[in-house]
Amino acid sequence: MFESLQEGLSSALKTLRGKGKLSESNMREGLALVEKALLEADVSYSVVKDFIARVGEEALGEKVLGSLDPSQQVVGIVHQQLIDLMGPVDHSLHLQPGVTVLMLCGLQGSGKTTTCGKLGRLINERGRKPLLVAADLQRPAAIEQLQVIGEQLGLAVYSESGAKDPVAVCQNALKHAKTVGADVVLLDTAGRLHVDAELMEQLKQIDRRVQPQQVYLVVDGMTGQDAVNSAKAFNEALELDGVILTKLDGDARGGAVLSVKHVTGVPVKFIGTGEHLDALQEFHPERMAQRILGMGDILTLVEQAHQKFDQDEMARQEERLRKGEFTLDDFRNMMGQTKKLGPLNKIMSLLPGMGGMQDMLNNVDADGDMKRLGGIIDSMTPAERRNPSKLVDQSRRRRIATGAGVEPHEVNELVKQFDGMSALMKEMAGMGVRDRLKRMQDLQRGLTNPNAQLQRAKLGTGKRLNSQERAKLRKHREKEARRRKRETKGNG
Repeated sequence: MFESLQEGLSSALKTLRGKGKLSESNMREGLALVEKALLEADVSYSVVKDFIARVGEEALGEKVLGSLDPSQQVVGIVHQQLIDLMGPVDHSLHLQPGVTVLMLCGLQGSGKTTTCGKLGRLINERGRKPLLVAADLQRPAAIEQLQVIGEQLGLAVYSESGAKDPVAVCQNALKHAKTVGADVVLLDTAGRLHVDAELMEQLKQIDRRVQPQQVYLVVDGMTGQDAVNSAKAFNEALELDGVILTKLDGDARGGAVLSVKHVTGVPVKFIGTGEHLDALQEFHPERMAQRILGMGDILTLVEQAHQKFDQDEMARQEERLRKGEFTLDDFRNMMGQTKKLGPLNKIMSLLPGMGGMQDMLNNVDADGDMKRLGGIIDSMTPAERRNPSKLVDQSRRRRIATGAGVEPHEVNELVKQFDGMSALMKEMAGMGVRDRLKRMQDLQRGLTNPNAQLQRAKLGTGKRLNSQERAKLRKHREKEARRRKRETKGNG
């Protein structure tokens, strides 16, 4: 999410850290780079100018320039100004007793119909009974799409075959909701390829005659400045209560999320982070500011873990670890839990200081590697999984490798690393949720490589290696590689 903006801002702020002493001159140079990074991310020009003016006013003060670590002070100022730029945000849907009507609007292709389902799912999880209304009569497939989504989520959908008047459909849906006991009505209204008078008049009619309690605009976050322009037009016509930005899992440059609130006065309330129907998150300006500055977002990761992890399984696992019990079955189950959080590079982006790992993982099939490791474990007997170090000898290694479709040395690597894994997981038993998540990511990062082999976690030496030490280490690695190659031939 916003990789180019992260890189641009990180590079700009890094130039300030490289200065022996900050002066007004080199501070202005650094801020000019920050300005450039924001403009390249398609942030509105007026927003950038106001933002840089506010940051500069604080950054160029004597309190910052005279501090012991002025560059760190600047990072703090940029962080706070990003929060102020995007917030504050009221996350309440303002659901009332009786029936609450929420109206979704937006251009075609913004993901409005899918977002209607996602929002319905979220509302249903909060104990309310939503009714999805197919009021987009412009796009024939929209009605069928909403019905399919409703069926997948187990939510009721109201539609009228052959209907021509979207206002009447919305009014009839409201009556239907009262008869079936639905207490939240979600209107999926028509979109257009671009803002036009006919669309706005239709939406005004629905707004006037159905009187929704909240009106949300669904915007494609990848359209940058166009997203801000359409938000401005919709807000002038309907007085929006919030914006939902979609497709932020793609190559969105960040311009929309940084510009919408400042230009329209309307806050971003939710963000869509994937195609799955559970990929809708509340928008938190402070967390987004941390992500943009490469600080990670542990709170969101913890929330997702709480929602997606099997809590009973986690409790059982923790009790086993506290007793000093850990097997390869436990390892596989824990990796399965972690996988529920999404792709490894996405998880890395939420961990502080781990954003740079994403580039290293781009060409690594982490999911495929974990499947192959799971295959090795599945090819073992229950006794071998409980105590692989003692039981898996050369003949068993060959049998396991054949069953898993891997090379014998891969089984050997897994077995050799089991003791280290066991110690690490037992260590996690005494940790809190945040620390445990970090350690689980350390485990995945340290134990997998593109060849689906486990490798020893590298321990810091506390000092940089000199050229002789590096040469010695390289020779050792080459020797180990030759040994494994001979062993593989011998096992063949």
